[in-house]
Amino acid sequence: MPPGYPGPVSVIAILNGPNLNLLGKRQPQIYGHETLEDLHRRCERRAERYGMTVDCRQTNHEGQMIDWIHELRTSVAGVVMNAGGWTHTSVALRDALVTVEAPFIEVHISNVHAREDFRHHSYLSAVAAGVIAGCGTLGYELAIDVIAEGFAGKTVGVSGEPSAR
Repeated sequence: MPPGYPGPVSVIAILNGPNLNLLGKRQPQIYGHETLEDLHRRCERRAERYGMTVDCRQTNHEGQMIDWIHELRTSVAGVVMNAGGWTHTSVALRDALVTVEAPFIEVHISNVHAREDFRHHSYLSAVAAGVIAGCGTLGYELAIDVIAEGFAGKTVGVSGEPSAR
């Protein structure tokens, strides 16, 4: 490695939007009983398998989320985001995510396509490297796998091997 080279980026940002601070308390029949703190520990353990770390954040304020995306856009290996209700409403969040130089994976704990009609549209999916929905909090671990194993932005070909999109 050249002198001063910092080495590969080994941090994955885990960004959670509005109401996810109430995970485990709000509608547990839909979102489960695991708390946000439990989820963060789970993500930490998964990232450690790859020699990586996570930077877990949650906010109920859209401007704060956009500021975090701007802050992290060049310094992370990937972004795992559950934007909550902003998924269906925020062009500003979509525009911020376009600036991220690493893969962005959109995650939803519930299957948004089996819920109310307004949840069927995402402003974020078109700019995401992948979308995981309906797998519970396991979806976050799957997103970490996708980023860490370099599958983001690729599709699986006939041979079962990843190929560039």
